[in-house]
Amino acid sequence: MGKMLKKEIIFGINPVLEALKAGRRYFFVVYITKKKISQRLKRVLTLAEGKKISVERVESSQLKSLTGTDQHQGIGARTSRFPLSGISDIVDKIPPDDTNPLLLLIDNVMDPHNLGALVRTAICVGVNGIIIPKDRSVSPTPAVSRASAGALEHIHLVRVTNMVNTIDALKEKGWWIAGMEKASDRSIFLSDLTGQVAIVIGGEGKGIRPLVKKHCDFLMSIPQLGPVNSLNASVAGAVAMYEAFRQRHLC
Repeated sequence: MGKMLKKEIIFGINPVLEALKAGRRYFFVVYITKKKISQRLKRVLTLAEGKKISVERVESSQLKSLTGTDQHQGIGARTSRFPLSGISDIVDKIPPDDTNPLLLLIDNVMDPHNLGALVRTAICVGVNGIIIPKDRSVSPTPAVSRASAGALEHIHLVRVTNMVNTIDALKEKGWWIAGMEKASDRSIFLSDLTGQVAIVIGGEGKGIRPLVKKHCDFLMSIPQLGPVNSLNASVAGAVAMYEAFRQRHLC
């Protein structure tokens, strides 16, 4: 079965460890450099060997060639590609007693580091799933897993052909769509983010696309002081997600 799967190489201690723990990828082989093995690497190797996954020792230069980076931390793994979810995998499987489900819609984000950071925060606040468009968006690549410190391996992520249609479909199921817009005079801290809410985060520089913005139920901004024009996508997203978290769990 494994030979039929499309493959990629993930790298870094946390991404490989979290992928092993999540159990959502097929592992073909784990590569490790021949240098002295740290305690963190030993933990990964023990888990891999417990799952009967082949481990190969390679030179650091070979691992750099395989991963395309020297930021591999001495470990890489040839695995199946990141397993995408469907909308129904998220929305239809929310428990009936979960009255505060939260989705993150990421529109127009092209930087893998921003997507990785957003995924990492989403895991921390218990986001039920993330939706990104197939076009005008970075894919869930190994670089994103690395930037997320392995959090990507645990998130349910959906890629959709049409974000506007997806928003309309969510509205029909009772979701409120809250878009981040720096020009909005509605403060995020005065917005109700409880209940079935999907927060829409825009990309670097351009923000949310106009048509997507038009289909949001309301737009909100993060109050700011000082000369800097705006927060970047991952920071704005983190503030929004944690404000939703605060309203749901701390009030």
